[in-house]
Amino acid sequence: MVFSSIPFLYYFLPLVLICYFAVPFRFKNFILLIFSLVFYSWGEPRYIILMVFSIIMAYAEGFLLGKTQRKKAAVVLAAACCVHIGLLICFKYTDFLIENVNAVGGHIPLIKLALPVGISFYTFQILSYLVDVYRKNCQVQKNLISFGAYVSMFPQLIAGPIVRYSDIEKQLVYRTHTVDQAALGIRRFMLGMGKKVLLANSLGKLCDIFQITSDPSVLYYWLYAIAFCLQIYFDFSGYSDMAIGLGKIFGFHFPENFDYPYVSKSIQEFWRRWHMTLGSWFRDYVYIPMGGNRVSKGRWFFNIATVWFLTGLWHGAAWNFVVWGLMFAVLLLVEKAGFLHFLNRHKVFSHIYVMLMVAVSFVIFNAADMKEALQYLRVMFTGGSLPFLSQEFLYYLRSYGVILLLAIVGATPMIPESIKKLREKKWGNTILNIVEPIFLVLLFVVITSFLVNDSYNPFLYFRF
Repeated sequence: MVFSSIPFLYYFLPLVLICYFAVPFRFKNFILLIFSLVFYSWGEPRYIILMVFSIIMAYAEGFLLGKTQRKKAAVVLAAACCVHIGLLICFKYTDFLIENVNAVGGHIPLIKLALPVGISFYTFQILSYLVDVYRKNCQVQKNLISFGAYVSMFPQLIAGPIVRYSDIEKQLVYRTHTVDQAALGIRRFMLGMGKKVLLANSLGKLCDIFQITSDPSVLYYWLYAIAFCLQIYFDFSGYSDMAIGLGKIFGFHFPENFDYPYVSKSIQEFWRRWHMTLGSWFRDYVYIPMGGNRVSKGRWFFNIATVWFLTGLWHGAAWNFVVWGLMFAVLLLVEKAGFLHFLNRHKVFSHIYVMLMVAVSFVIFNAADMKEALQYLRVMFTGGSLPFLSQEFLYYLRSYGVILLLAIVGATPMIPESIKKLREKKWGNTILNIVEPIFLVLLFVVITSFLVNDSYNPFLYFRF
């Protein structure tokens, strides 16, 4: 089940809300847990056992960490991390490892285990909880229901943002529900769904059309690269908006995950704005424990390379994801070596540079393998034997021109900044208070019509 679907919008969510707000506060986490397990099992009934096992194991491990002396607790933590990382490796990376062994002469049959949806996200949430308990950054959760609600919470279970236990520790015990907060949540959810259904899905169709084209050209490849950059941004940030919005309705405050990354003037800034909860997770639980930048220069390079190798591998069990991660490691090291000073002095060039590098990175990211990625990049930068433009490119540029323009504008803070300035004026605030509800209702009607007539609706990050 996905947020942007008729069953979720018209059946599942209304039922959750009715049950959630009908019970006293002491039962609200139980309602969330039950419906979250139903939500997960809707598409992954076999792996609900794996999630329940992970919840019970992590609960017991956290309880044990809280009772164990510091020196022994380190052993408990290491064993617990091995269990959960081991499960992630087993389901996500076993065939990748086998394929690489076979590539150098092995003859091991592939396991072909299906990837449990959301396992990368809820595994990282469990690991952050266990490490924070060990570091005394949070209290042990003694209520299994509340802990289960934290791990399985359906608003952000499938594709983030990655919510640390310390982010919502107090909210699991006590949280307020207000009409104003619910209204903000509904608004955020609707805007996120608009990003996904109206923009990301449309751009996804353009990318699919390109990949089966019989009339390729250099500009068509660049159109694909731009369309995919916009698609993945609106797909993932749209999901994050919906998750944050649903969280507000249920009284939770989830961390922000995107902050207009395509306005960045450096790769460092880009990664401070893109998938922020993943970046901060790797910083706090991998990079800093390894020594961060308070080590020798050689070790510092190694730390950065390790973090970005793992970041790439986290996204998928394929070498193009690893190359994608290491590419950012190299770019960050170049900036830290002095290139950042140049970028700071040349604002226009810096933005062009960032967008070019991001476009190249996402071509690698979305390729079936490195061979395909290199083929795409060769055409984009050398032309190969293809014409510069083609009739099909011109046709789809005209057909999707409005969508592309809306997406480009929507990827900047232009619209929210304009609305903010308008709200500062008394008459503007009055007009917006009237127009906004009407706009959201119309948006919901349009989205519903798109969902009824269109079956193209997967979230890109579900596969991670």
